[in-house]
Amino acid sequence: MDVHDGGAGSPQGPNTSREAEGETPPARETVPRPRAELPSPEPASRAEDADSEPVPRAEHTDSDGAFQAESANDASDASDASDADDPAAGLVGGTRRPEPRTGVAALSPRYQVGAALALAVVAVTVCVHIGMVFLHVAPSNTVTKTHGKAIDDWIYPEFEQNWKLFAPNPLQQNIAVQVRAQVRTVDGGSRTTGWYDLSAQDGRAIDGNLLPSHTQQNELRRAWDFFTATHDNGNRPVGLRGALSETYLRHIVMLRLERGGVAGDGGAVERIQVRSQTTNVTPPKWSTEKVSMSPVYRELSWWSVPDGETEGGTR
Repeated sequence: MDVHDGGAGSPQGPNTSREAEGETPPARETVPRPRAELPSPEPASRAEDADSEPVPRAEHTDSDGAFQAESANDASDASDASDADDPAAGLVGGTRRPEPRTGVAALSPRYQVGAALALAVVAVTVCVHIGMVFLHVAPSNTVTKTHGKAIDDWIYPEFEQNWKLFAPNPLQQNIAVQVRAQVRTVDGGSRTTGWYDLSAQDGRAIDGNLLPSHTQQNELRRAWDFFTATHDNGNRPVGLRGALSETYLRHIVMLRLERGGVAGDGGAVERIQVRSQTTNVTPPKWSTEKVSMSPVYRELSWWSVPDGETEGGTR
């Protein structure tokens, strides 16, 4: 083509003359070429595998389903790679972190053995105690006849079982143990004291006390029950334990009198007399039962007190 040179500053362009148009070759028809297949982009997580051998991938132009399936696989691989170091999921480097041990399992083997032995001792003690209590309250049988002393040594006095509360006719009386003494004074005379209510003294010591003594609660009461169980209505001993119950009750009474200073300075207790005062419990307002509220007394004979007991020999 001809170029018009209009100088250095004039624009250059094609010649518009007919000659120039006649010399221009005819344009060829453009034929669409097939599009070159472009490789799908690799995920960022596979960049570190660039040096490894490439894996052939399926063609993406055949169907949309194949493309979606491969995209889902790539997303799953990326999720697995991100969860490999997720502390919240309990995974570190693709390995599940072990759960921390608690309780006895967290102890060292030596302490685990010690804990196991302690638990075994506690279990054996509980089983023995339950067995002893069962044999104590069970009817007389071969085991209780053979090992009765061992059972009583285990039960008394701390684990004694009293089932009167659950009897068909529960105890509905108040029983008080009282005592009076005949004292020899320092000038050689003799005097008799009034009645001391020992049960009332125990009641005052227990009232308002969160942790009352076992002796304040049961010692005197159990001594009187022991006496009445081994004596008839005429206060005569029944069996071989009658004399033992009298000695036991006398020792307890003498201890109470000495603590109260009944004999006075220079005096001595020569004889004591014990009695019980039984009063019926007042029936409730809704009950139609009629009972006498007058006290009933059971007086024992006078007991001579050995000199050793008056001088503190009972301690």
